[in-house]
Amino acid sequence: MDRTSATNGAAGWAAALRGGLVALPLVGLSGGLGAQALGHPGAATLAWSLATLAVLAVLLVQVATSLARGDVGLDLVALLSMGGALVLSQPLAGAVIALMYAGGQSLEAYAAGRASRTMTALIARQPRTALREEGEGSRVQEVPLAALAPGDRILVRAGDVLPVDGRVAAGRAVLDLSSLTGESLPTVFEANAAVLSGSLNVGQAFTLLADRRAAESTYAGIVRLVEAARTAKAPMARLADRYGLVFLAATLLLAGGAWAVSGDALRALAVLVVATPCPLILAVPVALVSGLSRAAGTGVLVKGGGALEALAKVEVLVVDKTGTLTHGRAHLTSVAPVGAIAERDALRLAASLDQASGHPIARALVEEAQARGLALAPPLEVREAPGDGVTGLVEGRRVNVGGPRLMRQQGIDFPLPGPAADGQGGASATVLVAVDGSPAAILRFADPLRHDGGAILAELRACGIARVVLATGDRREVAEALTAGLPIDAVAADLDPADKTKIVVEERLRGPVMMVGDGINDAPALAAADLGVALGARGAAAAAEAADVVLLVDSLAPLPGAIRIARRSRAIALQSVLVGLGLSLAGMIAAALGALSPLQGALAQEAIDVAVILNAMRALTGPTVSRRAAA
Repeated sequence: MDRTSATNGAAGWAAALRGGLVALPLVGLSGGLGAQALGHPGAATLAWSLATLAVLAVLLVQVATSLARGDVGLDLVALLSMGGALVLSQPLAGAVIALMYAGGQSLEAYAAGRASRTMTALIARQPRTALREEGEGSRVQEVPLAALAPGDRILVRAGDVLPVDGRVAAGRAVLDLSSLTGESLPTVFEANAAVLSGSLNVGQAFTLLADRRAAESTYAGIVRLVEAARTAKAPMARLADRYGLVFLAATLLLAGGAWAVSGDALRALAVLVVATPCPLILAVPVALVSGLSRAAGTGVLVKGGGALEALAKVEVLVVDKTGTLTHGRAHLTSVAPVGAIAERDALRLAASLDQASGHPIARALVEEAQARGLALAPPLEVREAPGDGVTGLVEGRRVNVGGPRLMRQQGIDFPLPGPAADGQGGASATVLVAVDGSPAAILRFADPLRHDGGAILAELRACGIARVVLATGDRREVAEALTAGLPIDAVAADLDPADKTKIVVEERLRGPVMMVGDGINDAPALAAADLGVALGARGAAAAAEAADVVLLVDSLAPLPGAIRIARRSRAIALQSVLVGLGLSLAGMIAAALGALSPLQGALAQEAIDVAVILNAMRALTGPTVSRRAAA
């Protein structure tokens, strides 16, 4: 049995147990009230006592198990209150306490289950097998995901979840990305387009060409992160545990004092009853898990309650440039013919030759030529000089594509290109094209600013980010050109990974720092920040592992909404704790003064618990989160 199945089985067993715990005191309480109405007080006392004893026995095992782990919890108060009710001949109060305790446990479980539904669904929908095409006849065989390798052709039927990252081998794919991005509208991907595992095929069947193994795919990484998020305990939850011990001590002192002063043991029992169970341990996990679930539904995976709390408190943003504020991919921005060859022909010949190169700019040139509908020819006699360029034959013509050094080596007198400027503030590169020994064209490539980059930074400012720092390994003039007009306070350029980490450490003196990046070189800085945020859809695995938050889309667009969710969830958790504790303490004091009987105290505390949990569940809802479509 795998871990997910075991977890689901344990969760189902626990749910059944809680349901039974609620049913036993409910039946006992109802039966006792019926017997009392029919004039059989002895039978009523027996029914109430048995109902209390049933819950008490289960609770005793739970408390003993907790104590064996060194965990002194507030369940001890419930144990004392139910045991005290039986000892002090208060069977009706004991049955009510048992029902309220079991009901509170069930309500808490329901709230947590509803809150974690989105993350549970992410894990549950992970495919276990795939249909791999084998042989020249495209025979299809069902194989386990672990058997898939890069280069495999996989048949994805309508309604299937993509098992691995890859590309559309032929035709088109219509995919539902809602489990990854929160976007409900299907997206169309044409032939050769990159697609992510975890997407749902809502169109016709198509063939997927695998790029990665299943264990290295985007969705497998998401599942691992979700499992870690579900088990991580937030600082606020740990703080609640510590305060819970203080509350336990205060409860026992108040109950003992009331008994000692009044001589009435029922007052002590009433104090214990009002403190069973405590809103302190109910509100925090429900509110935080609700926030985690809501963030996951918007395409932001937060690795546990601790990261959600940190997200709620960030004040400084250190952001990488390449792949974060920019697309991280070269784009052809201009073609300037130099000789007698037309622009279209120069571009076609250059792209035909660059089919033989694996350089990112070469791939960008080929993609641009294909997008323009140019028919590319196969290159021959290709020779590539790393860092300089490529030479070869295309349709019998000698073509050179590269930089000034390559042209000088080939004896081609190329006019010097002007300053690299793309008009969009992005890093620019120049590529020269020569045909048959003569200059043909000057190509400009750039990695421009994302179209919504400035707007997203402004929105982050509105969310409470007081300072924004750009940290990049690019040249200062490129970085400053990019940030012109953007709401950025400082630019740090020419940085290596150690320099980026140093910037993060220095900025922490100004307040909690959130570092955003996507590359392997960003991983140390992500780990050094109070909160690391990685772009997980296209970013490096090392960055995703080092980060506390992973954006499941190739954009910063969901981040402002995630900050709002985090801050609202934390505020609701604190509000629930303070209000719940205030009401509980007021009830305990009233019980100590004799104003509440044990039965009245049980009813009052259950009303408090229900109110606290329902208030904490508000973190699942709220104002519509502002989110722009991923670029």
